[in-house]
Amino acid sequence: MKRSLEERLQDGTVIAGEGYLFELERRGYLQAGSFVPEVALDNPEALKQTYRDYMNAGSDVVLAFTYNAHREKMRIIGKEELLEPLNRNAIRLAKEVAKEHPTEEALVAGNISNTNLFDPENAESKEQVRSIFAEMIKWCKEEGVDFINGETFYYHEEAQIALEEIRKQGLPAVITLGLMGENILRDGYTVDESCKRLSEKGALVVGMNCFRGPDTMQPYLADIRKNVEGYVGGLPIPYRTTNENPTFFNLPDGGCSCHLPLETTFPTALDPLYHNRYELAEWAKEAKDIGINYIGLCCGASPAMLRAIAEATGVEAINSKYSPDMAKHFLFGKDKTLKEHNLNYRSKA
Repeated sequence: MKRSLEERLQDGTVIAGEGYLFELERRGYLQAGSFVPEVALDNPEALKQTYRDYMNAGSDVVLAFTYNAHREKMRIIGKEELLEPLNRNAIRLAKEVAKEHPTEEALVAGNISNTNLFDPENAESKEQVRSIFAEMIKWCKEEGVDFINGETFYYHEEAQIALEEIRKQGLPAVITLGLMGENILRDGYTVDESCKRLSEKGALVVGMNCFRGPDTMQPYLADIRKNVEGYVGGLPIPYRTTNENPTFFNLPDGGCSCHLPLETTFPTALDPLYHNRYELAEWAKEAKDIGINYIGLCCGASPAMLRAIAEATGVEAINSKYSPDMAKHFLFGKDKTLKEHNLNYRSKA
């Protein structure tokens, strides 16, 4: 029997695999810059395989890839007529993959996100945002998702509008905030204050995602955990952000040997700034220890990274059979049949 998100949270940690945006750009199926998930229509098999890879790496959730698939983004690229088919197909593909899970069908989450339209001084923008969310959530409801993931909100009020529209449709809500470099939401709320309010207004899970790596997200997750009675989620990016550069938007790479075409390493030159999977696993252990319930990774995450954090929290993934085991390696192994002259050469290789 397929448990709900709330039932799984009651039973323990829920792993949520995100990061499709950067992963599909790396795989050649999405344009950096506009970051619109046209892959749901142009290359559905590529999207299904990406869903599958993250689910097999330990994700309890197949997140329908409709991040940035809202009316404003589709307007910018001149393809508003594809808005509804893109949303519906992304969900249908997610549902197909979720059913493939060999032990328990994965949850399917609808996805809404920051619109980049919201302006706290402009009442019309707020109604536009509400309308954008309402139509996307309606399609999610009609397609039968298990819950809605509303993410990367850097205005509290926009997150609140998202929650209100999700609640109108009677669906469970995960609401996570994106905290930019000023360390406060753009309408003046602290993340813990915002999360507390959102939790009290009915969000099943509140927390943070994207923009920040583990080092610059974890202190804020700790504050949220102290101030929120309900479930808390944390989904950092896998990059080495610092107190000086707390987000990936302005993260420098002092070792770059060429002239970058953009002002910053974001979004296509971040590669040398990754955390390795072991650092991410240590973060996941720490997050679980302080009571973070919904744990994952966001933009930049690979399935191997997600598997490492799943295993660190005690989850055996479908593809854990492929987790690293150096016992048979010709230079670094421990197998007694390996050749001694190779093993002794390991430090010179």
